[in-house]
Amino acid sequence: MNSRERLNAALNHRQPDRVPLDLGGSAVTGMSVASVYLLRQALQLDPPGTPVKVVEPYQMLGEIAPDLIAALGVDVLPLGKRETLFGFRNEGWKAWDFNRTPVLVPAGFNTTPEADGSLLLYPDGDPCVPPSGKMPAGGYYFDSLNRQLPIDEDHLDPADNLEEFGPISDDDLTYLAAEAERLYTTTDKGILANFGGTAFGDIALVPAPWLKHPKGIRDVAEWYISTAARRDYVSAIFEQQCAIGLANLERIHAVVGERVSAVFVTGTDFGTQAGPFIAPKAYRALFMPYHQAVNHWIHSHTTWKSFIHSCGSVTALLPSFVEAGFDILNPVQTSATGMDPRWLKQQFGSALTFWGGGSDTQKTLAFGTPAQVRAEVKERMEIFGAGGGFVFDAIHNIQARTPLENLTALYQAVQEYR
Repeated sequence: MNSRERLNAALNHRQPDRVPLDLGGSAVTGMSVASVYLLRQALQLDPPGTPVKVVEPYQMLGEIAPDLIAALGVDVLPLGKRETLFGFRNEGWKAWDFNRTPVLVPAGFNTTPEADGSLLLYPDGDPCVPPSGKMPAGGYYFDSLNRQLPIDEDHLDPADNLEEFGPISDDDLTYLAAEAERLYTTTDKGILANFGGTAFGDIALVPAPWLKHPKGIRDVAEWYISTAARRDYVSAIFEQQCAIGLANLERIHAVVGERVSAVFVTGTDFGTQAGPFIAPKAYRALFMPYHQAVNHWIHSHTTWKSFIHSCGSVTALLPSFVEAGFDILNPVQTSATGMDPRWLKQQFGSALTFWGGGSDTQKTLAFGTPAQVRAEVKERMEIFGAGGGFVFDAIHNIQARTPLENLTALYQAVQEYR
């Protein structure tokens, strides 16, 4: 099989010739630029000191370039809009030192140092407006800054939280059409698309770090409170966001067609390490109607598979995810309570493709031995890979400071056991 055939077989729960591999297909299946640099050096893809592009500054993710894709046997490529989470585009590259790792950042990556050694980053790269991101001294990614305006309970307007949603532009449609055609015709890879606009209440997006002057409810804690205390307000946002999202999907599908294998619908996290932080009843009342609407449209009009990213222990929510129409679960955080790989495969392996779960970035990959990494990869291939329904990926992005010997052990084991 080629990569696209391999991915599509797995997504349709047929046994592929080998387990498909993703690295960099989305903003939650990538690798810190610091680890990308080390891996490229270990594979002798670059002379020492050759910088790596930062393709998502929010998490400081590194570019998974074609030569690295070929070296590792990666089967998935991303398709999405051109703007980063801070609003500027990946263009106009310039050199930057990232904790002694040589990198290239986009022209809009403009930082201001603070007295405590932290760095401020600005929406749309504009240092004339208040910063929207902050990297602590010695940190490895940015946190969104709280830019919450005073809340007037009597005059809350859902339109303020809908500023970032609207009809997709003709320029973006033209780009997506051309990029989908390029990826489909010049490679044999499967395509994972993220068109945006359908992630209801994704807490990484609520602060809107790309907007210069966000209005509405933008503080993280205040947003979570609002899902209970201002349920009607949040529902009104979701209802209008859903209508806009469905109209955009229709226009996107008209130009992209079936070149896409899977589409990233939502990255809203519903789990903690120990269990869900939203009751199944609350999920079904507030989120599920809109997830169902989006997934129903996808399944009625396309061959795309529907992808949900939700960290933590979500076992109590998995029946609802399936009922809502999701085909793919990511990141499959097997270290969280109740997320035993064998149980997941037995209970949900016929309904869900597990995209992730391959290696624990919190424990094994970060702090284990190469032998432990290899053993975990072998186990996950055997459990999740049987009968298809598995795309190998680490559990969320591979972090900075991951030991190089563990990185190399990971991908050596993938090749051996996939």
